[in-house]
Amino acid sequence: MGSTRSGLWSVGELARACGVSVRTLHHYDDIGLLSASGRTPSGHRRYGEADVRRLYRIRALQMLGIPLAGIGEALGGSGDDDLASMRSLLDRQLRHVQQHAQQIQALQDRLDDLLERLDAPVMPTPEQFMSTLEMITVFEKHFTTEQRQQLAHKREELGVERIEEAKRQWEALVNEGLLLVGAGTPVSDPAVQEWVRSWEETGSMFHSGEDTKVAARAAWQENQPTISSDLPWSSEDLAGLMAYLQKARAQ
Repeated sequence: MGSTRSGLWSVGELARACGVSVRTLHHYDDIGLLSASGRTPSGHRRYGEADVRRLYRIRALQMLGIPLAGIGEALGGSGDDDLASMRSLLDRQLRHVQQHAQQIQALQDRLDDLLERLDAPVMPTPEQFMSTLEMITVFEKHFTTEQRQQLAHKREELGVERIEEAKRQWEALVNEGLLLVGAGTPVSDPAVQEWVRSWEETGSMFHSGEDTKVAARAAWQENQPTISSDLPWSSEDLAGLMAYLQKARAQ
């Protein structure tokens, strides 16, 4: 980064070097987040080394998803300009970058899977591509990177045969539940409670903790049509079944 001979940067020089707009730097100044250390005799802003370090902190914290108001509170008036605070910030930013790298790897794996599909004798239909894209969006919205890794690890532990057996069990449980709903069986009935226990046991095979269960339920509630589109039951039947299951769980 170049600077003036006095070791100070103009607002334009700092903006170009750091990849932000002049308007952004003016906004930071207006809200008291980053003020220039000095001024020229004509009143133009001049930024020093401490200002550059503070700007780095601001940009790094933005990458971590912290809003400007929160960044101002985190930095305080002085900006904690010391090695310990800088190391802590760099450590947090490194973890953020590593998480992003994991997400990129997950995307690469999905692209590899699509390429394998293209090697089949028949081209996947546009609907299959759309369904895959929708499910990717649902999955990434509701599950953190760590949770997605936990789910993948559980699938590896189970193996193909146990997963297929669990799918058959779940299909049978859905059909059994729909019969209970259709018959108007009270959720307090012992048969219903036994059905709930079997449902929970089957689902727990794929989860390592309550957090992924909660995320899965939230994903279903918000994206029921998308998730149920490839299933052999209607969206309305599944919605009624899930409502029945929730009531039965509350017993």
